[in-house]
Amino acid sequence: MSAGPAGNRGKLLPSVAEAIGDTPLVELARMTADVDGRILAKLDYLNPGFSKKDRIALRIIEDAERSGELTSGRPVIELTSGNTGTGAAIVCAARGYRFIAVMSAGNSPERARMMRALGARVEIVPQAPQSQPGQVSGKDLALVEARTRELEQELQAFRIDQFARRGNADAHEFTTGPEIWEASGGSITAFCDFAGTGGSYAGLLRAFRKHNPDVRGYVVEPEGAAALAGHAITEPNHRIQGGGYAMDHLPLLDGEPVTGYIAMPDAEAIEVCRRLACEEGIFAGFSAGANVAAALRLLRGPEKGGVIAVMICDSGLKYLSTDLWP
Repeated sequence: MSAGPAGNRGKLLPSVAEAIGDTPLVELARMTADVDGRILAKLDYLNPGFSKKDRIALRIIEDAERSGELTSGRPVIELTSGNTGTGAAIVCAARGYRFIAVMSAGNSPERARMMRALGARVEIVPQAPQSQPGQVSGKDLALVEARTRELEQELQAFRIDQFARRGNADAHEFTTGPEIWEASGGSITAFCDFAGTGGSYAGLLRAFRKHNPDVRGYVVEPEGAAALAGHAITEPNHRIQGGGYAMDHLPLLDGEPVTGYIAMPDAEAIEVCRRLACEEGIFAGFSAGANVAAALRLLRGPEKGGVIAVMICDSGLKYLSTDLWP
């Protein structure tokens, strides 16, 4: 993969794709002043596409080029809430591929506008009946999946397939995880991660446990849509975008140990996201708020005194049209 722990800042790069990765790790010292322990936040919203998904788009496309599955002239397609699509649009622009993004009308419109600005064709799929704008349900995602498959066949496109391809987790195992471990001085004792595809959780866990098999991992899900924890779905229309699709099986999590599951209310994730901006100067999205809120809970409970890593998954700029920002 082009980017990685060796670093790319301060160098002349051949394309924007090589600027992906090597993001800063920042301690949230103000937000942890009243708890026993530390939270170290990986600022992946500083990637070129403003999210951690740039990493997986680059890894999967490079893997496909090496294997011969993706060749010059073949279009690339993906089902996306907007972040993977933005990363793919950037990588495809740099590599000369046509990119088609398929997303639900329930996602924030900033993401679609950004992908179109990057040259992507964006297909917006109407939401299922009873779904709420800004709250993508599992039924909404199923409609997007059906349309993606239709276009994939029609265009004979290469599908990134972020929910299934190993390159998703590999991107985090071989870049994000080592970057965090090195920057933290090997001090990480636990991490928690909001479940979208499960790729960052699986990749980070594998990376950390290469150095310390005792590192603990916690999966964060929306309250009322904690399917991975085995709970009944009572609130499919939660507000934490980018995950919590009421899917009780994520292939990338197969065989990966989970220390515990944390069900996160919308209000708590939003409050902590706003605190991140006001207290730490980190302008992030819903899922980052969920991650930090979960880490604060853990430092008040089973991980008291520990060092918890979290991902700042994407930028608050992608949610200016939502009620995340009053």
